[in-house]
Amino acid sequence: MNPETVLVTGGSGFLATRCIAQALQAGYPVRTSVRTPEREGRIRQDIERLGIPAGDALSFVTADLTSDDGWPQAVAGCDYVLHVASPFPPSQPENEDDLIAPAREGTLRVLRAAREAKVGRVVVTSSFAAIGYGHPDTDRPFTEDDWTNIDGGVSPYIKSKTLAERAAWDFMAREGGPMELSVVNPVGIFGPVLGPDHAASINMVKMLMNGDMPGTPRLSFAVVDVRDAADLHLRAMTSPDAAGQRFLASAGDALSLHDIALILRRRLGEAARRVPSEILPDETVRQAARTNPAMRETADNLGKVRHLSSAKARRLLGWTPRSSEETVTSTAQSLLHLGLVSAV
Repeated sequence: MNPETVLVTGGSGFLATRCIAQALQAGYPVRTSVRTPEREGRIRQDIERLGIPAGDALSFVTADLTSDDGWPQAVAGCDYVLHVASPFPPSQPENEDDLIAPAREGTLRVLRAAREAKVGRVVVTSSFAAIGYGHPDTDRPFTEDDWTNIDGGVSPYIKSKTLAERAAWDFMAREGGPMELSVVNPVGIFGPVLGPDHAASINMVKMLMNGDMPGTPRLSFAVVDVRDAADLHLRAMTSPDAAGQRFLASAGDALSLHDIALILRRRLGEAARRVPSEILPDETVRQAARTNPAMRETADNLGKVRHLSSAKARRLLGWTPRSSEETVTSTAQSLLHLGLVSAV
């Protein structure tokens, strides 16, 4: 077993569970934070579903991003921290500070504790939300050199991810000391689910497979497989070239929701017969948004394509993610296998 210990924050999260699994598989002892001890059993169950015997190599500590309690114990003796935990709301809050404050203060809380414990490197999970939003339409691909313009009419979630990452880099410049920071900026995280608790992005595939949409809005976004996002975190954790760097995690360029629907219909055949084949007229979506606040962000993004490149992670870290098509297909196959969408 590798003598270096890894802390993964928010261990019950969709991405965090995969980070735990891959770190254990690589031979690291792993400690993970949970908000309540009741989550421990499900995390162990998910790790075992992946065929990884965790045993004593996996330990738990109770800590919440909104409080200092537990974080000194969480980071004690750790060589690395993967700070994956972050709030992702099912709907936009009325008060944006309900998202921004926990994201920013929680990140700083973990960084301070890690610095005091003399952790060697922290990898923070940020998002493409901190890179490619609030700008005029452009065909130029976004890269790690770009930052979201928070004054460009962005949602509270996008603002929270941007401000949290900015705060992390500012902290390191002011008072990080010898500790190193790397940041991973994933796009929409998809891939095989292990149970009913998964990333909010998976709901898009569930809705398509269940026929909950009469057609696909003209939305476009990039995807990354959760297994590849976890792999990039571990590469960012250990590679000398990753110190002080951001890495955009994406399987490829943006694809439309209609493209995703076509992939599902082509790859899954009869099991995807409920997936819509039509594109919804923009006015239909806008009309729905007038009475349904949850649809407003969808309406605001109709027809917008944010191109992007993950060449840096491939070049510097040797990262080789699965294709967008494989990612989308494996997501739906896992939902079918677990009975989380209907096959009849």
